[in-house]
Amino acid sequence: MITRRLLPFSVLIALAILVVIPLIFIVLQALFPHFGQGDFSQIFQPIIHLFNEQELASLLQNTFLLGLGVALVSAVIAIPLGALRGLFNLPFARVWDLLFLIPFLIPPYIAGLSWMLTLQPNGYSQQLFGISPGSALFSLGGMVVIMSLNLFPVLYFAVSRSMAANGNRLADVAQVHGASTWQAFLRVTLPLSLPSIAAGLLLVFTLAIEEYGIPAAIGSPNGIRVLTTDIEQRLADWPIDLPGAASLSLVLASLALLAYTLQRALVSGRNVATNTGKAAALVTRSLGIWRIPAVCLFSFVALCAVGMPLLAMLGTAFSNTVSGGLTFDNLTLRHFSGLLNSHTEALDALLTSVSLATATAILTGVLGFLCAWLVVAQRIRGASLLDGLSLLPIAIPGIVVAVGLILAWNQPFWPVSPYHTWGILLLAYSCLLLPYPVRYCSAALTQISGSLSDAARVHGAGVMRSLRLILFPLVLPSLVAAMMLVFAVASRELVSSLLLAPAGMQTVSIFVWRQFEQGSIGSGMAMACLAVLISLVLMLCAQYIQQRYSR
Repeated sequence: MITRRLLPFSVLIALAILVVIPLIFIVLQALFPHFGQGDFSQIFQPIIHLFNEQELASLLQNTFLLGLGVALVSAVIAIPLGALRGLFNLPFARVWDLLFLIPFLIPPYIAGLSWMLTLQPNGYSQQLFGISPGSALFSLGGMVVIMSLNLFPVLYFAVSRSMAANGNRLADVAQVHGASTWQAFLRVTLPLSLPSIAAGLLLVFTLAIEEYGIPAAIGSPNGIRVLTTDIEQRLADWPIDLPGAASLSLVLASLALLAYTLQRALVSGRNVATNTGKAAALVTRSLGIWRIPAVCLFSFVALCAVGMPLLAMLGTAFSNTVSGGLTFDNLTLRHFSGLLNSHTEALDALLTSVSLATATAILTGVLGFLCAWLVVAQRIRGASLLDGLSLLPIAIPGIVVAVGLILAWNQPFWPVSPYHTWGILLLAYSCLLLPYPVRYCSAALTQISGSLSDAARVHGAGVMRSLRLILFPLVLPSLVAAMMLVFAVASRELVSSLLLAPAGMQTVSIFVWRQFEQGSIGSGMAMACLAVLISLVLMLCAQYIQQRYSR
């Protein structure tokens, strides 16, 4: 009984440490410029100073245009592809789905660096196709295109699944009553999918304005600044501007929270529904003469979004020098062998990332399972608070979490602080990735009948014993899949690692970033290939576990 009472309190304390404390310290620092010295005077001065800065309008404009541009370009790519995938008998449909999962596995900063190598003068595109866009890559439009190729699968899967679920059955009914094919699509099929499309667009917009890697790699060197890069600059350049960074973080978090709130509202409350009383039958049509053009379209998008970044990664990793080009004489394995040599910073970075990712997966797995159990199965008092806190990091940009942790744990009044230790990275990764286990476990617990726990209690088992012997084994496959996903994402997290890693400590993402800064591009791309391979293997394992135990 004592354990049952202490468990919700313990979970709430853990969520407060991971989520609430960083956000509170961001707000306090944004309100009081000298908060770190215990001075609560000059309230609102940092926010007032921020809104008086002439650069703020440019930062907001670039950030908004970047998010809006990525959403629009992603829509141009994803909506036609999703419609073809969901409504028609598309050749190699599962192959395209698998290929379009790969951009999720390539961290955006690695994708950006790969496109720099591809499109720069005498880059891979010029060597293979004779195409060189010149300086067009290093512009706001260039960033929009690259980020769209990395994020469009978010919208593609939303559109394809929505249109496949709605099917062609109602469109066929409309055609029977005199509507043309395009009228049936525009007045029946498309409206049924509009909520999912709108929610997907808002999610893409949110992910775009939160991204740091591509704007830092492509935009910052060319004078294109956005909110994420300016926050990092205020923390990295001397003199450090903590109040300014906190105020900008509040602005960015507010934009992300607004977009995410709209996305949630569209998904949960405004779906167009049919009144047939049963799910629509899955009816796909033949593409006919458009079969080959559709395959060509999917092939072209896969080449741009998947083939070219992977080619740049592999080509650079296996090339002795970048200037040597894609020739047999320039092939080498020395970059990979250098990663695995003992007592090298590459091996230390890899071991550090593996250790941190493992610890993050365990911590978020345990906490996520307990949160889901208390909210879904136990429905304790305050369940909505626990649920909201556990899912709040979805809408918080990674750089905002990093700023909050800096402000929270770099204070003199703490008797013990994780700052300047690997523990601060563990807190950052766990905060950002906690929603994955919560969602996976919540979905699994929702499908488990409460009669199993009732039967266990009738036979004398307590709540904790029922949890340990019945619910946990049933949820374990989904939990393991979520923990694998957490491991894969944590092992390549960039912005939190750059801002929070103690001096002398490197992770995989920091190693790749530093190698590019130092000109050791081959070693950086070799490490990037290894990180993507690990993510791919874990993602496939997670999908296999879920599919096997969901049958």
